Amino acid sequence: MNLRQLQTLITIADAGGFAGAAGRLNLSQPAASRQIQALEAELGVLLFDRIGRRLQLTSEGEDIVRRGRRLLQEADSLRDRADALKGGLTGTLRVGASPQNIETVLAPFVARFRSKHPGIEVHFVEDGGARISDRLAHGEAQIVLTTAGKELFFSRLLYPSYALAVVAPSHPLRRRSSVDVSELADEPLLLLHRGFGSRGWFDAACHNADVRPSIVLESAAPHTLMALAANGEGVAIVPSNVSIPRKGVRAMSVTHRGTPIGRWVLVAWDSRRFFPSFAQNFVNELVAQVRRDYPNRELTKRMPALQRPKLSE
Repeated sequence: MNLRQLQTLITIADAGGFAGAAGRLNLSQPAASRQIQALEAELGVLLFDRIGRRLQLTSEGEDIVRRGRRLLQEADSLRDRADALKGGLTGTLRVGASPQNIETVLAPFVARFRSKHPGIEVHFVEDGGARISDRLAHGEAQIVLTTAGKELFFSRLLYPSYALAVVAPSHPLRRRSSVDVSELADEPLLLLHRGFGSRGWFDAACHNADVRPSIVLESAAPHTLMALAANGEGVAIVPSNVSIPRKGVRAMSVTHRGTPIGRWVLVAWDSRRFFPSFAQNFVNELVAQVRRDYPNRELTKRMPALQRPKLSE
């Protein structure tokens, strides 16, 4: 249906005839009459009774005018919505990350982002760091926090994430600032499941160092591992983006031949898909926030720098 014809119908009905409506519509009377005839032909109903020089809506015409007003209001709302979306004022954003990044990076940031952009709904997609990039590739998230960049992704650096060894205050390693993976060969280890990216880093280092780790527990919850470590049950290996208790444990970097084990965390999006302006705002503000602060910054800034990956932007 042509909305212009519908607007013409409503204007003529309000004005009481073609003559009064022509000025409001910026149409000649014959042009307005042709639009009404075309609309009547399309709908298959008579909209006006012509009584001498007067026009009177038929009962069908009254019904069409009443419904047409609602339709035009919806059309105006749709245009306003599109303008808001185009301007980055409203929309829905799906952000994927590991539980650790949701807890320590996204949760505090999103609260501030929502206060500045109340029209943007942020939904979280949670998965292990080893799989979160697949969520982006499959379109299940528009933005992800990941350590695995791909050629199809655009990305920006956020912060360095290190593999940490967490021990009880009474553990022999407690005074160390770092521990080589080879020194953990005989330690009971508390590890994250293999779906976590940091677990992959640690496994690769063990393989390269020819170390067969003695695993006491594999868990999806780093806080469970650290609680066990605090009670002397072993050495917990966790990424530095977790929230480490201020009391009851000691944390140090895990190295391989003097090089710290870790990766840079990136914020990434799929270059093949439309990326709305409000999503770009999210990325820009997240990068700015993380430059000022990121998980365990005071602990990790004293560690040797990690190699920065090459990015596509």
